[in-house]
Amino acid sequence: MAVPKRKTSKSRKNKRRTHYKLEVPGMVTCPNCGELRKSHHVCPSCGHYDGKEVVQVDA
Repeated sequence: MAVPKRKTSKSRKNKRRTHYKLEVPGMVTCPNCGELRKSHHVCPSCGHYDGKEVVQVDA
């Protein structure tokens, strides 16, 4: 069975894990109200998508 000859250092171990991180979803500004929203999603603050009101939002 393969066994490491030396202990793997913390820095070497952490270098392998550099791509394990949180990713922020692509946020864009809503053209109707100016709030940040996820791209290709209905705006949660005003309910508009593609220039049309899709969802009725209580103000």
